[in-house]
Amino acid sequence: MNEQNQPSAEVVPTGTSDADAVRLDQGHIHGEGGYPEAFENPGLPPHTPRLTDIDEAAAKRAERQIAGLFTLSIIGSILFLVGYFTFGVDARNWFPGVGVMSTTHLLLGAGLALGLLGIGLGVLHWSRTLMPGEEIVESRHHLASSDEQRAELADTFVKGVEGSQINRRPLIKYSLGGALGLVSLPILVQLVGSLGPLPKDDLYVSAWSGLPDENGKRTFSAPRLVLDPENRPIKASDVTIGSVFHVQPEGLLDLHDHVLEEKGKSSVIVMRLDPGDFADNDLGRKARDWGHDGIVAYSKICTHVGCPVGLYEQTTHHLLCPCHQSTFDVTQDCKVIFGPAKRPLPQLKITVDDEGYLIAAQPFMEPVGPSFWERD
Repeated sequence: MNEQNQPSAEVVPTGTSDADAVRLDQGHIHGEGGYPEAFENPGLPPHTPRLTDIDEAAAKRAERQIAGLFTLSIIGSILFLVGYFTFGVDARNWFPGVGVMSTTHLLLGAGLALGLLGIGLGVLHWSRTLMPGEEIVESRHHLASSDEQRAELADTFVKGVEGSQINRRPLIKYSLGGALGLVSLPILVQLVGSLGPLPKDDLYVSAWSGLPDENGKRTFSAPRLVLDPENRPIKASDVTIGSVFHVQPEGLLDLHDHVLEEKGKSSVIVMRLDPGDFADNDLGRKARDWGHDGIVAYSKICTHVGCPVGLYEQTTHHLLCPCHQSTFDVTQDCKVIFGPAKRPLPQLKITVDDEGYLIAAQPFMEPVGPSFWERD
């Protein structure tokens, strides 16, 4: 055996048995005779009072600084509310060091950042200057607490409140209350107000209903189905059994404004089945009749939370949403057969024009996208 692979030697102190031997190569600390020696508990270092503990003027100065940070939080929350309610989404201005950007977005971001930062820095400064600074050690004990221990906890809480000096420092108390009260408003406004109007009317209308003119009016014009993003119309002969096409209404991709908004509601997936593969029931007959020679078109926006449904299994004729595995049966008008989605994918009724190109025979007759509580 190589010398480097030899086991480490055991050192046995004189006068000990093999059973009491301790290997010196395992990190043990040895005292007289080679036996482990216990450490004494060094205890906590002596407490050094802070300036604010011994100088009331320094404590008052710290109080004003803490209140100033809480006031900064109040100003930030007010900025958020002003940006949310005063300026429109399209309002843009030039700002030093930033350039041209949305006034609303700048005030929302800066206001919320100041609102949270002011509270965080204020509490941190408070804890480091005015709250108790002594180190303490709490021994572990059994989980079940006695009545005496519960009373001791309540007494500790009372002493903690007293130690924080919040009752002695009304400036901190009131500025913290104002900061905490106002900082919740931007969060509530963002969560509730940003939900916007009920989606009932908006989701019933898409680019398949016609592209909006300068007055927002739409006129249905039986648009051709064009490939996304090639913007090329497709003929029925291009769609073979098993193939999948992602399409948009003709003209949508040429828009300059609100393209993504319109595209999000108008994305459609097209595939072709053998006409005999459709289920022999009302759902299957409707799916086949709204198609053309086995070609069917469905909204690719999942009715669960709006993820793109783009995975088609040819052998089972299932469409799968990759986000939460909602599964739709194309042979039964995209009926939900698995997953959290609550309703089928809306079908777009299609036909062909004189040149054989696929066109929409009518717009969507039900809202696209996620389900919502106002849907009939």
